[in-house]
Amino acid sequence: MTALPRPVLDPKGLRPETRLVHGGILRSQFGENAETLYLTQSYVYESAEQCEARFKGEEDGFIYSRYSNPTVAMFEGRMCALEGAEAARATATGMAAVTASLFSQLKAGDHVIAAKALFGSIRYVIEELLPRFGVQSTLVEGTDLNAWKNAVRKETKVFLLESPTNPTLGILDIAAIAKIAKSAGACLIVDNVFATPVLQSPFELGADIVVYSATKHIDGQGRCLGGVILSSQQFVADHLQTFLRQTGPSISPFNAWVLLKGIETLPLRVEKMQSNAAKLADFLAGKKAVKKALYPFRKDHPQYELARKQMKGGGTMLSFELDGGKAAAFRFSNALRLIRISNNLGDAKSLITHPATTTHQRFTPEARAEMGIGDGLLRISVGLEHTDDLAEDLERGLKAV
Repeated sequence: MTALPRPVLDPKGLRPETRLVHGGILRSQFGENAETLYLTQSYVYESAEQCEARFKGEEDGFIYSRYSNPTVAMFEGRMCALEGAEAARATATGMAAVTASLFSQLKAGDHVIAAKALFGSIRYVIEELLPRFGVQSTLVEGTDLNAWKNAVRKETKVFLLESPTNPTLGILDIAAIAKIAKSAGACLIVDNVFATPVLQSPFELGADIVVYSATKHIDGQGRCLGGVILSSQQFVADHLQTFLRQTGPSISPFNAWVLLKGIETLPLRVEKMQSNAAKLADFLAGKKAVKKALYPFRKDHPQYELARKQMKGGGTMLSFELDGGKAAAFRFSNALRLIRISNNLGDAKSLITHPATTTHQRFTPEARAEMGIGDGLLRISVGLEHTDDLAEDLERGLKAV
């Protein structure tokens, strides 16, 4: 275990864009400007006594890259500087971050409350994996605050949600749900992937833990996998550090270095991508073949006022539903030439996916309907291309429908 690197400047005195460039830098004796990539599994010690002291936690320093690594520590430090979190731990993937944030603190007999509208893999962990270890769960309609209150038991230890939701872009009242969790003595975990740390600050709204798939916007160019858990120092000390050390969902130092370089341009990319997304949502909403277009900052969004209250922007994602179900959705997708079919998101390139046959295909039609995922629903992760080119490509899809 090693302490997080000391920032060059106090991050509290810096604005987010600056923190994303300078936060968490740990320079060697050579004074390099770019962050150093430390490709090493292990470390050497000046003496056997020093080695013993590090393993006992009596001396600060690196031990083994499964536990900590200078490049990984820089990424964790930069995420802390951005989020205003006390501590962060990077993981191999976003799902590793979600799973570790749950398993590190839960035991048999505990209870979890989660919103129904979740990424398919997270629903699997909640519904199928946790019960194998004696942890029960209740799924609720996330926008219904009474549903959260009524689901609380004396065994409830964790609340889990994502907002905006994947793929229907529902907005959950994080501040109100945080109050319910606190009154129940439970920990609130927020998956903030769709909003990005640029557009939403869950800690300011009362969250205890924030998780990201850094694979998405933080990398932003489809290059590598990664995840990160942000929390208090106490949560790391009491639960997370030992769990990660013993189970090993470690991020590669190379991936952490790629993420460090990607995060520097995060605000610039998100600003352009969400500008594109807002314009394309308006474009699609006026088309005859489109039953509905979903975008948090459109006034016809069901939670528009809440979105404006807790987010700084509408985000880079939009969803829309076509008449004609799966057949129409496939014709639309296959006709595109610029927007590519992929289940990733947050990329510089615009990507489209059909949730009912990809990210949420394991659910029954009834369960998908309950989540608002119809066969005609398509999700677009809007990239950095020129808006007019993207609109022309969407027109190709609509003509095919």
